[in-house]
Amino acid sequence: MELSVVVSTLNDRERLLSCLDALAERTPSSAEIIVVNGPSSDGTTGVVRERDDVDVLVEISERNPGVSRNAGFELATGDVVAFLDGEYAIDHSWYGAIDESMADETAVVTGPVTGGPVETDPRSPGQVAGRTVTHFHGDNVAFERSVLEELDGFDEYLEEASERDCAHRVAGLGHEVSWSATMAARCEVGTDGGRADPDWGATYRSLSYRLVKNYGPRPSVLARTVGSALRDGAGGIRRLVSGEATPTGWISDGTDVVANVGRGLWDGVRALYADRSSQRNPHGLSERHDRAVRIYDRR
Repeated sequence: MELSVVVSTLNDRERLLSCLDALAERTPSSAEIIVVNGPSSDGTTGVVRERDDVDVLVEISERNPGVSRNAGFELATGDVVAFLDGEYAIDHSWYGAIDESMADETAVVTGPVTGGPVETDPRSPGQVAGRTVTHFHGDNVAFERSVLEELDGFDEYLEEASERDCAHRVAGLGHEVSWSATMAARCEVGTDGGRADPDWGATYRSLSYRLVKNYGPRPSVLARTVGSALRDGAGGIRRLVSGEATPTGWISDGTDVVANVGRGLWDGVRALYADRSSQRNPHGLSERHDRAVRIYDRR
């Protein structure tokens, strides 16, 4: 297995260094390490350029995880490409888990992440419009290269949750996502920055867009979106009653959700007709080649 690891980072220098130290210690020297930075303002560029275990440093100007992953994949040469967020350090068993899974002809393999802002366990597949979809954590996942090429990378329209859209498209192409408990990554350096409040507008624009793009404007898609909004709205009411939220904030969030659901539905329909192929990716890797502001390549 020839492995390329794409590490995305943004103003997180200390945890990135922990991530790179773990990769250097726990993967073979033949593994290709690509860091996609940006746009950071904490000196990340300097400290990464001083390391001799990073093969490529890519500077980008967009705060979009899909753009970051595509920028790294565009320069990767391995037949297996893994994506890792710079806040996570891999366990000793991480590389072996990928190697074993790919030897079994797995298309996509993912594992647990702990200690970060969100801890997920996506092992249980769900049913969407009759399709079985297994989600994965976009910050700890490995793809067979041919699968990523078939998908044309990630959809860069999405400001968040592009990995969830990718999971729908993986399922649509007939590939399976496997789970390996030993492909673990964890946040080893703490942060006192707290958790950012959810951007409900971006969340629901992403949800409505990816559902309509992948399945069309069918009633079940609308029902799924509305049901999710009602559940989150009820949660907002509970926070309102407990004093954790204000009436003004709750109304503002609701207005933002409604406006962005409408926008996501419209953009999803446009995307559906822009790419009627099985890729379902009109904003993918092949659509542009100007992601990188600067590339430092020492290969």
